[in-house]
Amino acid sequence: MSRSSWGAKVFSATIIVVSALLAAMMLGHRFIPNRWYNLGSLIETFLPWFGLAIPVLVVLAAIRRKPIAIIVALLPALVWIKLYGGLLPDKSEGPGEFRVLAHNVNADNVEIEATAEALVAEGADVLALVELSSEQMGEYERALAGSYEYSVAYGTVALWSHHPIAGSGEIDLELGWERAFRAVIDVEGLPVAVYVAHLPSVRVNAEGFTSDQRNLSAELLGEAVADEQLERVVLLGDLNGTMQDRALAPITYQLESAHAAAGQGFGFTWPASNPLARIDQVLYRGLEATGSTVLDPTASDHRPVEADFDL
Repeated sequence: MSRSSWGAKVFSATIIVVSALLAAMMLGHRFIPNRWYNLGSLIETFLPWFGLAIPVLVVLAAIRRKPIAIIVALLPALVWIKLYGGLLPDKSEGPGEFRVLAHNVNADNVEIEATAEALVAEGADVLALVELSSEQMGEYERALAGSYEYSVAYGTVALWSHHPIAGSGEIDLELGWERAFRAVIDVEGLPVAVYVAHLPSVRVNAEGFTSDQRNLSAELLGEAVADEQLERVVLLGDLNGTMQDRALAPITYQLESAHAAAGQGFGFTWPASNPLARIDQVLYRGLEATGSTVLDPTASDHRPVEADFDL
């Protein structure tokens, strides 16, 4: 066998092996263990982006003109479509009876008035803001007072509403300060439990994907949602994780994504300048999602998210 013929066979075999491994990884991402640097959660956070390798593999297989290589190279494409094809069409039905908006405004954001003005212009019934510094809290309260009659705040998270707030209480995430709460909003006589949360950040460093605090907080928030007695529930905020991240399962097994149900595309929110992941969420149950969108960036490093519901 000539050296060129042997090299061609190795090249084809490499395409086949890489394609098969990519398909298996995407299809079986839940089975990737987290015990090594939280590798499973890290892969799940950026799972859609592995699809970028598919066209490269298909083109290389086509260049080789080996039918088996082309067929195997198409396998990850089929898996990717199975996982994400349903997100691509526009599923919005238009404005609903109840609109919510969530935004991580960034504690370093100094453009308070401009940010508040942009958010108010969306006409949301409920506006949830997270990562508020103590100085920002007072500024947002003043900026939003003329647009929202009701408000409630706990630590670094807050909510403003056009509808009466029947009651509220902190959800202890065992972080040492307040980053989550539950409020009951009276929407034309119908009670809606609205949860606002900002789960701890994760880090990618020499220790891998560091997320222990986030994971514990997700379990505690999930327990609070599981104890909820009201039929209509909405969760707003920065969960520092995607819907695919297994660590958020205590929450995502109970609630649906408004964007998956009534949005279009992936709805990436972070970082605002060039979003790579959707970590800002609107989740729900007991309502019908009619629309979901990611809004234009403000001066924050996150983009705001908005969703419409019928009660």
